[in-house]
Amino acid sequence: MTQTLNICLVRHGETAWNAAHRLQGHTDIPLNDTGRAQAAATARLLAAHRFDAAYTSDLSRAADTARAIGERIGLAAVPLPALRERHYGAFQGLTYDEAQVRHPEAYAHFKARTPDHPLPGGGESLTTFAGRIATALDDLVQRHTGQQILVVAHGGVLDIIYRIASGRSLSQARDFKIPNAALNWIRHEPPARWSIDQWAEEAHLTAARDELPNS
Repeated sequence: MTQTLNICLVRHGETAWNAAHRLQGHTDIPLNDTGRAQAAATARLLAAHRFDAAYTSDLSRAADTARAIGERIGLAAVPLPALRERHYGAFQGLTYDEAQVRHPEAYAHFKARTPDHPLPGGGESLTTFAGRIATALDDLVQRHTGQQILVVAHGGVLDIIYRIASGRSLSQARDFKIPNAALNWIRHEPPARWSIDQWAEEAHLTAARDELPNS
């Protein structure tokens, strides 16, 4: 029996705040019309795949994306609060430009990806956020060795998982895309070998937005 775990990672569909380049974090913003269409398109594509389990962030933009997929694949996603986006503290609700103007020092650390610098207003540092995601990922590995699972979450979550799978540091500038509702396939082989099989598969989508504000 194979011990390989295959994971399909999906970032939630677009929201109005994505379109406005507004930082969401733990703020529960629903999908917009484009996001719902993206979720449906991703669901149609994933209908050809078999999954042993599905998990989602409990925030509605991810949970509703997962629900659309689940209706196609016949599998309800289990909500996991540990898969929530990074808590952006005082940045939540602001555009990137507004955050830079109102909190220039903190924003400089944010843009530079300073790992241990927490965001103002109770926000998570990258180190704390990455630890939360790594723990959640390890738990899924323990539960589903030898299976194929679906995980629906957020741009920041996928950023951390990509770094875990590729060996990139938290502070390294991002040089990979994380479009709304794209498919991203990674693999875990015991004892601790991660690899990326395919990333940012978006041929089924129309002009999906990346997480970064210049997209």
